[in-house]
Amino acid sequence: MSTLVYIVDDDQMVLESLQWLLQTIKLEAKIFNSSTNFLKTYTPGTAICVILDVRMPDINGMDLHRRLKAIDAEVPVIIVTGHADVKMAVRAMKDGAFDFIEKPYAEQKMLERVQAAIHSRSSSEINEDNKRILSDKFDNLTSREKQVLTQILKDKSNKLIAVELDISKKTVEFHRGNLMSKLNVTTVAELVRFSIRAGVDPEF
Repeated sequence: MSTLVYIVDDDQMVLESLQWLLQTIKLEAKIFNSSTNFLKTYTPGTAICVILDVRMPDINGMDLHRRLKAIDAEVPVIIVTGHADVKMAVRAMKDGAFDFIEKPYAEQKMLERVQAAIHSRSSSEINEDNKRILSDKFDNLTSREKQVLTQILKDKSNKLIAVELDISKKTVEFHRGNLMSKLNVTTVAELVRFSIRAGVDPEF
């Protein structure tokens, strides 16, 4: 089995740092400082994972992701950005990204997500089991927590959510903290990933 991970980022220091990090778990990393160079070189089926930065001068990471999926639909892709928003995370996940990670990220977290991506091609039976587990977690939310979640996934601030639901901002913050704790997520990007994998439409 290949151990090759492709990394595309216009920041050379990020490329070299992530390349070194992956080598610590015996993964080979091929680095590219532009989307164009990556597309010229990439051969479908050679990578076990591709890591893309969003902000790049020639072709941005979101567009590169769509082009990559058109030529290699099976490869798991992790999109990384320092300028995340909910709509971007939803779009990336719906376009088939394995994960969407916000900078700065902990090195251990990146390694965990890369390893999860590598093992993501497991049997559909296992994936269905995981979906049921996630769905059960969602079902354990209270009706108010589900309402708050719906508004978060529409990229609304706590203040706007409070107006929409006719409750105080402090109450919104309370429910937001509870639902993220129950779902075991710490960022909005993780919340989007959870929702999509649980079968919850972020735009319902």
